[in-house]
Amino acid sequence: MATVDDNDAVRKHAAKSIRKKRDFKQYLVVYALVSALLTGIWFMTDPIGGFWPIWAMFGMGIAAVFIGLDAYGLMSAKPITEADIDAEVERLKTKG
Repeated sequence: MATVDDNDAVRKHAAKSIRKKRDFKQYLVVYALVSALLTGIWFMTDPIGGFWPIWAMFGMGIAAVFIGLDAYGLMSAKPITEADIDAEVERLKTKG
C-alpha cells in the first residue's frame, strides 16, 4: 500500500522529470539559435574557408545528447520509495 511519503516522493520525482524535459527543449532552442548565429557569422566573414561553426555545434550536440538522456532516457531513474527500501533490507537479511 502506498503511503503519503511515497506519494510525495512520486510527485516530487514527476515535477523534477517535467522540469528536465522542459529544460531540454529550451536547450534545443538555444542550440538551434546559436548554430544559426554562428553559421551566419561564418557566412558573412569567410564562407570559402573551413566551416568552423561545426566545432561549437559538435560540442553543444554532445551536451544535448546527455541532457536528453537525463530527461528522457537511460540516466533518468524512478524515485526510491519506502517499499523499495524495505525490499532491499529483506534481500540483505536473506543473503547475509
